[in-house]
Amino acid sequence: MSMNWSHKFGKGLSPKQFMDGMQRNKEAFVAGYEAFAWHNDDDREFFESLNFRDDLRVLILAADWCGDVVRSIPVVFRALETSGIETEVLILEEHPEVMDQYLTMGGRSVPIVILTDTGGHVLGQWGPRPKQVQEIMIKFKQENPDREAPDYEEKIAVVRKQMGEKYEEGAGVNASVVEELRELISGF
Repeated sequence: MSMNWSHKFGKGLSPKQFMDGMQRNKEAFVAGYEAFAWHNDDDREFFESLNFRDDLRVLILAADWCGDVVRSIPVVFRALETSGIETEVLILEEHPEVMDQYLTMGGRSVPIVILTDTGGHVLGQWGPRPKQVQEIMIKFKQENPDREAPDYEEKIAVVRKQMGEKYEEGAGVNASVVEELRELISGF
């Protein structure tokens, strides 16, 4: 049986409400949102074409304290605005039962973009990071399973710096997030 989140429809925040209510990282988030630019016309046209579909909904698990949310979700918001797909943000701490269905390597990582049909049935998900960024974290976690190790914080600080650099590689976060979302949605 597939998961169904229809009971969460109407319980989240609109993208604007999420941005307006941010207590942390708001300036960086808004800067990313305002700086968004399409990497190519094909991607823009794909998301514009979704305006003719009325069978999709999106729930986004997020938290304003998360650096990955600050980097990726402004891009997700812009792409979904263009698509006309109804989108709600579920704050991680307010919806732990949803978060616990989308653990990453056994832990809670956001953002998680959940695509559903209008009945709430899950069609797919994206997150918590673009693939090329996530690969760095997977490797780190495999090599450093003990969070209590004396050098863990030092090592993860290095990895976070590497991840930040990877976010900007090539055409940057806009292109990678848009490409991965397009690939996911194209399957529906």
